[in-house]
Amino acid sequence: MTIHPPTETNIERFAAALRAGDLVAFATETVYGLGADATNSVAVLKIYEKKGRPRFNPLIVHVADLAMAERYAIISPLARQLMQFWPGPLTLVLPMRPDSGLSDIVTAGLDTVAIRMPAHQLARQLIQRAGVPVAAPSANPSGKLSPTTAAQVDRGFKGDIDVIDGGSSTSGVESTILAVTGDKVTQLRAGALPRDEIEAAIGRSVAIAAEGGAIVAPGMLSSHYAPNAPVRLNAAAPEPGEAYLAFGAVPAGAGGDTLNLSPSGDLREAAQNLFSMLHRIDESGAPIAVAPIPLTGLGEAINDRLRRAAAPRP
Repeated sequence: MTIHPPTETNIERFAAALRAGDLVAFATETVYGLGADATNSVAVLKIYEKKGRPRFNPLIVHVADLAMAERYAIISPLARQLMQFWPGPLTLVLPMRPDSGLSDIVTAGLDTVAIRMPAHQLARQLIQRAGVPVAAPSANPSGKLSPTTAAQVDRGFKGDIDVIDGGSSTSGVESTILAVTGDKVTQLRAGALPRDEIEAAIGRSVAIAAEGGAIVAPGMLSSHYAPNAPVRLNAAAPEPGEAYLAFGAVPAGAGGDTLNLSPSGDLREAAQNLFSMLHRIDESGAPIAVAPIPLTGLGEAINDRLRRAAAPRP
């Protein structure tokens, strides 16, 4: 059995596995992560090998508390202000401390580190018990749909990774990633924390990184989060043979292979359901048509994931 309940014994066993340089999968509030000791290059390489992930694509370092974050990143007053959203689905790209001890494979050789404190209590408990920062991209083969349940991790890796089951992820999409440079904040990836909420909290605008720029954080590849079947966006209705992912009202003539991200048109509910419903539809093998999703609030993150899912495959 590769899926394990979150007992005290299993938490300690998974923590010991991390200290020993092994890979484990665990729940966060965003999606499930595939974790390794971020200070151990041999362990981190196992993440890239297991996922088939490009080495130029850096990883997020997960920490249990602020004191742990301060050991690895230089935290400016502006970055500290943004940490009001911690623990939570916000990753900050910050200057790395020269003596951090982090593997340069984690940072893809950059002098910055992407770092976050997850809101999921099990994730923080596991990191605390391990006593090491945990590098953890989503627990799926690279470019494929992110997992929001332990069972999806198990299917994606064909039972080859131990998973500690923390239930379904509550946010359903990955963290928002912000780069903090001087007094400027730039969104590198839209995510579970909407940009307008961040701007309201810090009293300044958040810029958006230009498309096609350098890969300085996870989730910036043009093709990503992809199901096996092709995806058609902004579809008012499905065409013959297509499965349909609706939002709000379901168009007349949509068949039984229709799932609704949110019948009431609630973007938070839609974000929670996005990957789980794409997984369910993808199991049928049918091409996927997706209804238009508003670009406001969490719609920015949802549309980002859908656009990358629909992009031409490399």
